[in-house]
Amino acid sequence: MAEESRAESGTGAGSRPALRFVVLLGLVSLFADMTYEGARSIAGPFLATLGATGAAVGLVAGFGEFAGYALRLVAGLITDRTRRYWTLTILGYCINLLAVPALALAGRWEVAALLLMAERVGKALRNPPRDAMLSFATRQIGAGWAFGLHEAMDQIGAILGPLLVAAVLHWRGGYRESFALLLAPALLALAVLAVARAGFPRPQELEPRFSPLVAEGQPRPYWMLVAGAALCAAGFADFPLIAFHAEKARLLSDAAIPVLYAAAMGVDALAALLLGRVFDRLGPAAVTAAPLAALLSAPLAFLGGPGGVWAGMILWGVSMGAQESVLRAAVARLSAPERRGTAYGIFHAVFGTAWFAGSAALGILYDLSIPALALAAAALQAASAVVLLLAGADAKRAA
Repeated sequence: MAEESRAESGTGAGSRPALRFVVLLGLVSLFADMTYEGARSIAGPFLATLGATGAAVGLVAGFGEFAGYALRLVAGLITDRTRRYWTLTILGYCINLLAVPALALAGRWEVAALLLMAERVGKALRNPPRDAMLSFATRQIGAGWAFGLHEAMDQIGAILGPLLVAAVLHWRGGYRESFALLLAPALLALAVLAVARAGFPRPQELEPRFSPLVAEGQPRPYWMLVAGAALCAAGFADFPLIAFHAEKARLLSDAAIPVLYAAAMGVDALAALLLGRVFDRLGPAAVTAAPLAALLSAPLAFLGGPGGVWAGMILWGVSMGAQESVLRAAVARLSAPERRGTAYGIFHAVFGTAWFAGSAALGILYDLSIPALALAAAALQAASAVVLLLAGADAKRAA
């Protein structure tokens, strides 16, 4: 596994088109994340100003993630059946990005909730085909490095977006002005996407034919990976709930909350690059980083005061970096190219369903007992670490 991974991490002339393709999609994600992560950094407080409760914020965030992940199964199946990678990707990005500036017009929390969920639906449509296209470049430059680099660029946008929002709020702007300003990076993302489409109309040609870990069906380590990731998602407190808590408990100022999110995104980017390299050396065993980093995140964020919120969000960022780099890289390693869209669709659908159930439960627990919320989140992360450790060991034996 380690020798094969090092062989994949090529840097010669043959890997340059693959690297260029990853960078182009990384730029799309950079501008896209400026748009919707900027919006997510203030979604919780914005809903609160419109009259939403803690349970409502948790349910909106959880259901948005559920829809955004569950629909990826359908998108993945359509991707593998039609091979229309670009059509689904472009359609998804349009819905995903244009829902954000529309939030500036929302006058009720129910309307804002629908727009936030529409943004997640757009992301659901474009993620499986986009990840499948990214995976075609991984045999040239390494799965961990490809997804880690993409995630790092993604998170640069996730830093800039909240900082842009924080600047608007600092200079006496409001939430609505912030949402309206995010139209600019949304249009830039769509422009770069058009450039990538023109340059790489058939991205599947980037990947040479190879034998996956198991020739028929999805291998057992893949299903164990899915189960472990689901436990991690269920115990992962969504940022809108953390931001809601920080504002309600008067732990941070309104302008500091987007800065907190930007800092977590910076940690996410660095963790994705580092853990991506670790994955290319160690293989699927590296996936345990996701739940191990998140184990203390919720207890610190909800029980530790202002300093605890910052420490919890740093660990939150490390876990996010692991989820978006090594978990996605593991899916690519454990599936054949012609089943790649379905593999990502199943993975994300289960992950999102667990995220929805967990977010809803954590939101309800927040209104009942904050210590119970912290305990439940930590217990789920511990169980996830055990399952993912077993999945990595199983994959190593099968290699």
